[in-house]
Amino acid sequence: MNNKIPPEVRAVAETLEKAGYEAYLVGGCVRDLIIGREPKDWDLTTNASPEQIQALFPHTYYENMYGTVGVVNDEATDERLKNIEVTPYRLESGYSDHRRPDKVEFGQSLEDDLKRRDFTINALAMDSKGQIIDLYNGQADVNTKVIRTVGQAGERFSEDALRMLRAVRFASELGFSTSSETMQGIMLHVKLLGDISSERIRDEFERIIMSREPMVGMVMCEKLGILPYISPVLIKTIGVEQNKQAHKYGVWEHLLRSLQHAADRGWGLDIRLAALFHDISKPETKHQVGNQTTFYGHEVVGARVTRETLTNLRFPVKLIEKVTKLVRWHMFFSDTEQVTLSAVRRMIANVGRENIWDLMNVRSCDRIGTGRPKESPYRLRKYHAMIEEAMHDPISVGMLKIDGKGIMDVTHETPGPKIGFALHALLEEVIEDPNKNTKEYLESRAGELMKLDVGELQKLGEKGKSVKDREEEKLLEKIKKSHGV
Repeated sequence: MNNKIPPEVRAVAETLEKAGYEAYLVGGCVRDLIIGREPKDWDLTTNASPEQIQALFPHTYYENMYGTVGVVNDEATDERLKNIEVTPYRLESGYSDHRRPDKVEFGQSLEDDLKRRDFTINALAMDSKGQIIDLYNGQADVNTKVIRTVGQAGERFSEDALRMLRAVRFASELGFSTSSETMQGIMLHVKLLGDISSERIRDEFERIIMSREPMVGMVMCEKLGILPYISPVLIKTIGVEQNKQAHKYGVWEHLLRSLQHAADRGWGLDIRLAALFHDISKPETKHQVGNQTTFYGHEVVGARVTRETLTNLRFPVKLIEKVTKLVRWHMFFSDTEQVTLSAVRRMIANVGRENIWDLMNVRSCDRIGTGRPKESPYRLRKYHAMIEEAMHDPISVGMLKIDGKGIMDVTHETPGPKIGFALHALLEEVIEDPNKNTKEYLESRAGELMKLDVGELQKLGEKGKSVKDREEEKLLEKIKKSHGV
């Protein structure tokens, strides 16, 4: 197995050993080597102090309380091998914030280091010759695919509450199950997650979402009581039934299956989040009309709830904006008979040319997640053909054959708000009929528009610019009123 250790990593270990120190690969990289996965990170542990480690290598950095020294290999072509982390054996004590040790001491033995680790599958060490040191039966748990804490589960989770989410993440990433003792420990100590920062929870949640089995992870989060610390709103979808003609599953399972389809297709975080949250507001918009269950406006409310949820989890603003758009407009392609080419052009303008195909992917997740997909290949081809055609047409002011300066040159109008209103009024016409996007027509029409008073022109300009926002506000008020809130 040592032939799978990269030369750059082996060189660091051998340098330590030649200087009279112990050196072992430790943690996830050993676990991955046993499983047959390619490790993402290579970590070493040693009985050398940080200063002794630094003295052996020409290029290092050391800026942390844990004694970890980064050994820099400037010649490595693989980014994962440019920085090899080497950490002295250490003992930890006191976890007053249930996240970090209050006190860190350098240990004297490998056993000191391994006994502080979270799970048995991560408490494995390997020397430079490939010999495995296994003090907690980690290899057996790797072979039986079980996640089990080192020692008492309660102690491990009290030390670092984030380990509870890490257990779920490993189950999702590796396809492992969790021992009953570990699950009981999580359920008994899950409230400690309230002490963990949103950023830390987000990081583990993201890795669960990006795993190969995110549905497994989310089911575990719900079963173990972790879900409220990720998204309390998601809990409301559990037990909410849908129209049986279109949906085989309730809202919660539909969202999970939509998410899993995104994972099965290998799509990115943005699409996976949109798939998970696209129907997040069906519970508060559910309405019974005779025998029919409706969720009118759930995509509008859901967009706002999605934005709030992702903001609370401290996701990047750019990602939040995109996911919110995908949730807001995911219903657009639900009825092919009502989709016109001008409507497609408006949709592209709403979500952005760069996002339109991702919106289609979210629709695919939604469709598969119903358990009763009805969409035929013909309809899919029709959607794609319409988008391809619309992508060649103007969908923004910048794509018009006239700009603000052009309007002023033709009409002799001075700079002011009327210019902007006129541009948006022209865009509205061109979206309806792209053939109007000619210099001659736009110059002539601009002359007519500039004769209107500013109030009339503003109404025309706002038709395509901000009316939709006011309509959404009206829709939200109507939904709230219908539910007595």
